[in-house]
Amino acid sequence: MDAKKLSDVADDLFGKKAPLNSLHQEIADNFYPERADFTLKRSLGNDFASNLMSSYPVRTRRSLGDQFSSMLRPTAKPWFHVMRKHNDKDEDTETKAWLQYFEDVQRRLMYERAAYLTRATKEGDHDFAAFGQCALSVELNRDKNGLLYRCWHLRDMAWQEDAEGCVGFVTRKWKAPAHQIVNTFKKVSRQITEAHEKNPFEEFELLHMVVPSEMYDKDSRFPRVSIWYDRNHDFLLEDTPIHGRHYIIPRWQTVSGSQYAYSPATVCALPDARLLQAMTFTLLEAAEKATSPPMVATKDAIRGDVSLYAGGVTWVDREYDERLGDALRPISQDFRGFNFGADMSMQVQGQLTAAFYLDKLSMPQRTQAMTAYEVGQRVQEYIRDALPIFEPLEMEYNASLCEETFGLLLRGGAFGSPMEWPKTLRAAEIEFGFESPLHDAIDSQKGQKVQELQALTAAAVALDPTAGYIPNAKAMLRDALVSVGIEPKWLHTEAEVDEQAAAAEQKAAQAQQLAALESASASAKNIGQSGMVPEADLAATI
Repeated sequence: MDAKKLSDVADDLFGKKAPLNSLHQEIADNFYPERADFTLKRSLGNDFASNLMSSYPVRTRRSLGDQFSSMLRPTAKPWFHVMRKHNDKDEDTETKAWLQYFEDVQRRLMYERAAYLTRATKEGDHDFAAFGQCALSVELNRDKNGLLYRCWHLRDMAWQEDAEGCVGFVTRKWKAPAHQIVNTFKKVSRQITEAHEKNPFEEFELLHMVVPSEMYDKDSRFPRVSIWYDRNHDFLLEDTPIHGRHYIIPRWQTVSGSQYAYSPATVCALPDARLLQAMTFTLLEAAEKATSPPMVATKDAIRGDVSLYAGGVTWVDREYDERLGDALRPISQDFRGFNFGADMSMQVQGQLTAAFYLDKLSMPQRTQAMTAYEVGQRVQEYIRDALPIFEPLEMEYNASLCEETFGLLLRGGAFGSPMEWPKTLRAAEIEFGFESPLHDAIDSQKGQKVQELQALTAAAVALDPTAGYIPNAKAMLRDALVSVGIEPKWLHTEAEVDEQAAAAEQKAAQAQQLAALESASASAKNIGQSGMVPEADLAATI
């Protein structure tokens, strides 16, 4: 296909995506009002949440989105680790040092201020929480001396899946002023050039497409092609072969037959959010009636307007006979259902909290009354509840982000020449390991297992003393210490432990031999003093 036909494919994708934009607009109206511009255009200064009676649904989405970064990408400590793929053996010292070097370089470049990683992932986290997907991009900056991360509006994105179910064809709309287009691309259409001279701030809509090479140029040695196309003037701005994917599109919960994902949180919470807004409106209206009740006024008895504000005076005709009833009185109302409505509102808020997994993200509290077995069972329950959240985020989000960044830095020479690397790394595939509360909870179980093993071993030794030789205490303790967060560099290596154990055994043997010699010397001296052995024989004994 040429660029014109690919732009037609992109237009078709955007046309089919229109109903999804309507759903995203409804979700954003209830949970993410800052993003509620899928089907309408907001003006600067608009009140984002003017249609809401309660902020609770927005706060639940905000809490879940904030949890993603604080739990899975904390800036206070390294949250990813570079490692060789399918490596089951311990790495040698040189390989470990190089892997640590890769990790340090990548982390430093990712968190440079000009890379905008934190801003892009923050926006992406809240899109992921609300809509079940987000669209990020990673590339080198204009000066080719650093990384650049950006998050794009899902309204402007469309994509297709390839034969294996992965995101393949990706397209994005970009509306930019003429001066920015001229400064970005080497060649532009005549219309944009003229607009740049007359009105440099006039905006034009461009189309960016990242497509597999076989769709555009079958002879390319690169897996993908990045195409910029001026759809208004049918003009190809740029086509560049690329190795990477450019766009990172994490998806939370997918459904067969659709390339777009959904958020299981908002799918469950949307009806509750609508119900809460209606209930809040009713309760607010009832509370207003209770504090400022509607009034009944007698016709022709009230002179002028009814003044119900503080300090107001309402004039009544002096000839009115109040024996017929008050000229102005509140309407009698029954507010016995108000407390019931308030209780229902609290229940709906609890359902919203559960829908956004906010009741599943905290580790179970441990008390002194809990046994090790009870703590272990609660940790296992936490792991089962947290898996639906952490698994897609680690595999779809963090892994894709780190792998795309590593490939970009590798091709840019950030890690030096591969010829300088150890042979174990030159042809190796790199993968990433991650730290998260889920991994911490899984690892912390090893400490509980040690206590359970100790108790079982003590019971078995009471029946058979030889059962005490079954556990490998050194390996058990080493795994348990690392699992509870002890730094590996704080521990002696197995070789150092063996060396120290051998030295201790040698020292103990020398001490035992010295003690035996001292005991023999003392015995001989006592015998000599008793006169039972001649002095010559005593000297020979000593």
